Amino acid sequence: MRFAFIEAHRSEFRIEKMCTVLQVARSGFYAWRSRRQSAQKQRKGQVQQQIIVLFHDHCSRYGSPKMTKLLHRRGVRISSRTVSLYMRELGLRSCVSRKFRVQTTDSAHPSPIVPNVLNQNFVANAPNEKWVADVTYIPCRQGRLYLASVMDLYTREIVGWCLRDRMTQDLVVEALQIAYQAKKPKPGLLHHSDRGSQYASKTYRKQLERYEMTASMSRKGNCYDNAVIEAFHSVLKKELVYVTRFQTHAQAYDELYTYLEFFYNRKRMHSALDYLSPAQFAARWRQHSA
Repeated sequence: MRFAFIEAHRSEFRIEKMCTVLQVARSGFYAWRSRRQSAQKQRKGQVQQQIIVLFHDHCSRYGSPKMTKLLHRRGVRISSRTVSLYMRELGLRSCVSRKFRVQTTDSAHPSPIVPNVLNQNFVANAPNEKWVADVTYIPCRQGRLYLASVMDLYTREIVGWCLRDRMTQDLVVEALQIAYQAKKPKPGLLHHSDRGSQYASKTYRKQLERYEMTASMSRKGNCYDNAVIEAFHSVLKKELVYVTRFQTHAQAYDELYTYLEFFYNRKRMHSALDYLSPAQFAARWRQHSA
């Protein structure tokens, strides 16, 4: 206790004077301080080793906030600021995306447009209550690709997706069919998309009617109306597309399959889901609603 007091106040008083007043030997204080620093150094090394393992286990995709959450789950008491400092010392940096955007919404078409029923209300009370859909461009040396995704707003899970070399109505219809077959939602699900020609097509509208889903579309030129899935596509590009050079369509499909099905849906923690993955969040909901 006396050594700890001296250490805490050594910027205010001379060490020699405090040792005299507290009747302790200076050599004893310095020996205690050396042992303490050695223990701190050892703990730092152990924590940094855990950070290295966790960082690479999550494919170099996590920054200090998510790394801190993972360490807390392992019982390590540490602040996000300290984790950030340790990661900087280790030269560990999460993926950083470059700005690149290809327009994938063609709203200049004669097909009917439905009202914006969702109206930026991205909160859902259960799975299969609200789905959002969008298309994004995937660069590939063999030729450009387009990814159509369908997301559940409650779990943030990608419930259906399709990758093709053309941005047609078949692309989005197949993603919807996959989502429906996987989840079998009850009638009345709210389906929201932009007002692109693929989603406004007669074929897609008929498919929504067949599944008894309520259609909703974004307002013209308002990207915030479909912000959640657009944010997902931004994360996808940051963590995978812009740090991987797809040489062939087959490679792109394999890499996207691994990311979507094994990393994003099952493993990647999400701040909006109490730092759980979509699969973990869905499992917790099933447990509580049983």
